[in-house]
Amino acid sequence: MQPSATSPTTILIVDDNEANRALARHTLEDEGYRVVLAAEGVEAIAAFEREQPECVLLDVRMPGVDGFVVCEKIRSLPHGAETSIVFVTALRDVDTFDRALLAGGDDFLTKPVRPAELLVRVQTALKLRRLGASLREHYDLLRRQRDDVLRLQLQKERLMAFVVHDLKNPVNVIDLHAQMLLRQKPAIDPPPAPRSGGSGQEAEEAPADSVERAREAAAQIRGAVKQLNRMILNLLDVSKADEGKLSPKCTRVDLRRLVNDVVAELSIAAQARDVTLTSRFEADRIRADEDLLRRMLANLIENAIRHAPPKTAVAVTVSPQVGAIEIRVADAGTGVPSELRERIFDPFIQLERLEGEANRSGRGLGLTFCKLAAEAHGGAIRVEDARPGAAFVVRIPNGSE
Repeated sequence: MQPSATSPTTILIVDDNEANRALARHTLEDEGYRVVLAAEGVEAIAAFEREQPECVLLDVRMPGVDGFVVCEKIRSLPHGAETSIVFVTALRDVDTFDRALLAGGDDFLTKPVRPAELLVRVQTALKLRRLGASLREHYDLLRRQRDDVLRLQLQKERLMAFVVHDLKNPVNVIDLHAQMLLRQKPAIDPPPAPRSGGSGQEAEEAPADSVERAREAAAQIRGAVKQLNRMILNLLDVSKADEGKLSPKCTRVDLRRLVNDVVAELSIAAQARDVTLTSRFEADRIRADEDLLRRMLANLIENAIRHAPPKTAVAVTVSPQVGAIEIRVADAGTGVPSELRERIFDPFIQLERLEGEANRSGRGLGLTFCKLAAEAHGGAIRVEDARPGAAFVVRIPNGSE
């Protein structure tokens, strides 16, 4: 609550989205602030002149006058230079950030905004507004440093988006040519005459053998390309989740077909490590995003193959639970210590094992994506002791099925 016992602090909220205005209003009014609302730029400027708020929460994209113009106009008005202005926008990029600072913004929040974060930013902006001159200099230095860090973060996100986009084209080209090789058949022309002293049988078998080796190589290429494509999409989806934009598009999914497809896709990788893939079904249907579910399952099976010892099995089990479906992927590898089973879902984590044992890593973003995909469905993922090995268990609500 505000410390003032006389009049509450006034906050002006400017946003053309009614739901956003309502959320910010309820959040701030519950803490004792007086809230004034405006739905567009001209209305916001008039409200500022009339109400003289101590802080303005300002959207960027609005019909008519945008947030940057509103900010510049407020700064030119009486008392406008001393007012805290916090930009609140769905535009998460360096150009928007720089324009917000250039227009005179004090802070920058990206949507969707969590109420607790909104409240802290407003309280901080109001406290900084009342700082003395010497403290203000220290704050300005810290703010410039903060702005530099945020700008670097936004630049990293933009670079990552470019990399993800640019990688898709060459990956698709590689996959296309691998498919062409797989469709290639042995030539039907008569084999060349055997050389003097050579074996006619060897000459006849050489073309077919060469084509078969090419087909095997193409199959390996396709497997690697699919793995690379999953890594690219994982990277993209982890970024979406950070921005609150990972939303599953649920349909009725045939689990038996989906699991069998993924097992077939990864069979070459399993054979290369002398690992057997098995599956067992006690449930056949689920409402889920098929693409997210497929990639989550592929990541889990791929991770299990990588840690399974030779001549062991990776087992996939689909079973019904109360209001949910559980998918269990178990291997007979080194397992994950109980105290580290949450950290394995962190990005790029590698868990330290006991001396003399192999490390078990999350390897990039695969397991991180699995956790985000499960949570996007309203579910969860956990690690259990498979005795021996580890079992990753995904639980997804299935109440409508």
